[in-house]
Amino acid sequence: MPEMNFTVRWPDGSQQQCYSPSLVMHDFLEPNVDYPLGEFVSRSTEALTIASERVRAKFGFACTSAAAQIEDIEAAARKMPDGQVRVLAMTGAELITPAQAGQQS
Repeated sequence: MPEMNFTVRWPDGSQQQCYSPSLVMHDFLEPNVDYPLGEFVSRSTEALTIASERVRAKFGFACTSAAAQIEDIEAAARKMPDGQVRVLAMTGAELITPAQAGQQS
């Protein structure tokens, strides 16, 4: 199962590197795009929940790393002023073509 990382800049200017066990993040977030804080949290949570369920379908157990990442994102968001979250980068799937990503993620 292809993993990926994505880096975000929070409204206070801090950056965070995040992890997903699946390429599903590409369906919910785009690099170099700003998202309102609440929308970013919602999109990330939905995508990471799907990613965890994909791990469960393949291996028989949910992904604790995805659950921990959701908790980290929610905790960081609670400390932030209202504003935009910018997705700075998404890495880890550079060698997978779009057709393969749909089959493997």
